[in-house]
Amino acid sequence: MGLFSKFRDKEPAGAVEWLIVGLGNPGVKYLRTRHNCGWLTVDNLAASLGVSVTRSKFKSVTAFAEIDGHKCLLMKPTTMMNASGEAVVEAMSFYKIPIERVAVISDDVSLDVGKIRIKRKGSDGGQKGLRSIITLTGSEDFPRVKVGIGAKPHPDYDMAAWVLSEFSKSEQPAAFEAFCNAAEAVKMIVGGKIDEAMNKFN
Repeated sequence: MGLFSKFRDKEPAGAVEWLIVGLGNPGVKYLRTRHNCGWLTVDNLAASLGVSVTRSKFKSVTAFAEIDGHKCLLMKPTTMMNASGEAVVEAMSFYKIPIERVAVISDDVSLDVGKIRIKRKGSDGGQKGLRSIITLTGSEDFPRVKVGIGAKPHPDYDMAAWVLSEFSKSEQPAAFEAFCNAAEAVKMIVGGKIDEAMNKFN
């Protein structure tokens, strides 16, 4: 039994303070695709905290965990990417979480594989999961960690095909390092150290 095993099957004592949302698509065919960087990062984060993201709630698979003394709900929305905001607003409403304490992890085609970028707030940048969250919450004021998936190989390459492709064997080590760094960045954000996270990783 790990330190955080008590959070696996029941809600933690005290109020949930943060939502940690990894964006992606459900289904085996999407599991290792570039578009699922958010899911893959949440899995990495969960493993480091000794929990498993398997509980179905809020149109997501979820897990409770504690990060730096804060009660958190880890979420992987199962709505499909373009409707991610539906899951987020359900959980926000249930736990009365302000938008400033919703940390979102997403893929980003403007960053090279292996790179991450932390932002306090901002536009969706063309990422449809972020767009759904912004549209349904009415706010851009949430922290996010963007994980690089690289630009499409050439201008005529179909963007949907690119984001739904898997990392090449040569890219996988850098991608995994990015998932680890993104998970660490989330911990720093929850711990009130977003400036340090930005200085370290941006």
